Amino acid sequence: MNMTRLPAMPVPGICGVDEAGRGPLAGPVYAAAVVLDPRRPVDGLRDSKRLSARQRDRLALLIRERAQGWAIASASAAEIDAIDILQASLLAMRRAVLALACTPSLVRVDGNRAPTLEFPVETVIGGDDSDPAIAAASILAKTARDEYMLRIHAEHPGYGFDRHKGYPTAAHLECLARLGPCEHHRRSFAPVRRLLGQGS
Repeated sequence: MNMTRLPAMPVPGICGVDEAGRGPLAGPVYAAAVVLDPRRPVDGLRDSKRLSARQRDRLALLIRERAQGWAIASASAAEIDAIDILQASLLAMRRAVLALACTPSLVRVDGNRAPTLEFPVETVIGGDDSDPAIAAASILAKTARDEYMLRIHAEHPGYGFDRHKGYPTAAHLECLARLGPCEHHRRSFAPVRRLLGQGS
């Protein structure tokens, strides 16, 4: 498998931003903002999707311990339904950046869309696998969202949120058809909308 090697050292003052959870049928979308500390590097950073759950958890602890600054934010399922998933993702990103305890010199956002911010911003397609700070943000966003989905699994064990984390797997769709949506499901997403009798 072709793997992109990330630069060994982060650039001082640059904030990486990424989101997790745009595709699921349930739960919030999460975003994280991370300013890495060049004096305290974190080895092994890469796109969270290329890491095992154990690797992500280990790296998330190191990022929180060693980063110059980090913050995690979310936009709820209700907000997703109200403003659509893209705008909710950008809102979560903006919230994460504004929650940082330090002021970034530049905000680098994974993908081709960025939230409106009071700082210089650039987008980086594939940034979660080419920029250490964005990779760190992808790991924090993913682990925080997974933790949230485990909490709502305890409230609604019938849906299997602990396994699929809200993504539209065959098992999730079967549970959804059998049980109907719970309060954490995104009403604006087609499979949920159909069950509510609101069309395709």
